[in-house]
Amino acid sequence: MKTFTSRAVLIAGILISGLYSCKKLAPLPAGPSSTSPTNTTNPITAKAQCDYDVNDTTYTNHGWTESFDEEFTGNLSNWSVNTGAVENELEYYEAANAQVVNGALQLSVQQQTVNGTSYNGKPQTFNFTSGSISGNQTFSANSTTPKVMIEARIKVAGGYGVTSIFNAFGANWPTNGQINFLQVEGNNTTQYVTNYFYGTQAGQNLVQNAIYYNPTTEDLSACYHVYATEWTQNSLNYYLDGQLVQTQTGGGEIPGLFGKSEYLSLTLPIGGLYYQNLNAANIQASTMYVDYVKVFTSN
Repeated sequence: MKTFTSRAVLIAGILISGLYSCKKLAPLPAGPSSTSPTNTTNPITAKAQCDYDVNDTTYTNHGWTESFDEEFTGNLSNWSVNTGAVENELEYYEAANAQVVNGALQLSVQQQTVNGTSYNGKPQTFNFTSGSISGNQTFSANSTTPKVMIEARIKVAGGYGVTSIFNAFGANWPTNGQINFLQVEGNNTTQYVTNYFYGTQAGQNLVQNAIYYNPTTEDLSACYHVYATEWTQNSLNYYLDGQLVQTQTGGGEIPGLFGKSEYLSLTLPIGGLYYQNLNAANIQASTMYVDYVKVFTSN
């Protein structure tokens, strides 16, 4: 089990202390492209399909090799369960809030009083708990596997104050990069956000204004959807339910991610910099469900 450290990093654009110790696809419809990263709302609403699923042969029949397959049918041996407090967030992460139930990972926000230690090491009483896990294995788009497809089938948590997050991060943030595949605010579940970070010195992110808001046709908390990201040397291609939603190629930072090793992470924070003047009285119990996480590689 992994306990948070006091090192401050960014996850999903939120400054925190702690989470880390640590051949082609079949043709898909074209989507909008952003050639330079900006804080942008996608002008095209993505068509989401409730309870969409993908067969592995969609990839393997087109030159991809499956390198990781987590179906959440057993234990969490492929993951480290995070525990502790995070700066700017209201929850205390506990192992009990990250459970495999009926073939799915459940990360749950609970309203309960626990005594713990704050991110800066001081005793603190918390009124909420939640769940967070980080992978034990790293993945990389590099000269050997220049294309990496990372996907997860997720039913995000609804509810004010929570954010469902699926991302990848490297050590010595952000020198090994961070890619946010999915961020959904619980009080706005008809859009999801992507983002990435990179820098040549620890603690100094060079990527500016890379947040991209993708409106969708469905409530993403109502059922499962498949979120996939193709990581290559010069682009990040984001897919929702088999449709290309967004391509980021801007600036010089995406090539900087090439060759870097990153861990996968799933987490359900309360608060953070997403929410200003958060009213804790409005926060309700909620759950993020993850059916599977898979990684495919290709030349």
